[in-house]
Amino acid sequence: MINFTHTEQNNLLTLNLSGDLIGETGGTAILEVANESIANGIKKCLVDISDLRYINSSGIGVLITLLTKFRNKSGELYLMKPSDSVQKLLVITKLNAIFTIIQSEAEIK
Repeated sequence: MINFTHTEQNNLLTLNLSGDLIGETGGTAILEVANESIANGIKKCLVDISDLRYINSSGIGVLITLLTKFRNKSGELYLMKPSDSVQKLLVITKLNAIFTIIQSEAEIK
């Protein structure tokens, strides 16, 4: 099960994810928050995945959808501090070449 909190500050949506991103239920709620933020003019999204334990193909789909939504509005999505297991998955799937992966909020451009 996925748990998440979000904040909007300085034209940045911050999503803090924890648990397992494995299904549509949590993903739908995350995408609704992103849609609201984009409608409010937010162009950057920071997704803190340091507490994400596991992600499956549906979860990857949620992250790709988020990325697409922000890039379509000339924005960007940043994945921050992936765990070792999530980082390995991003490398194996070659998604590390698509996502901007950072270790701290200071790296956001």
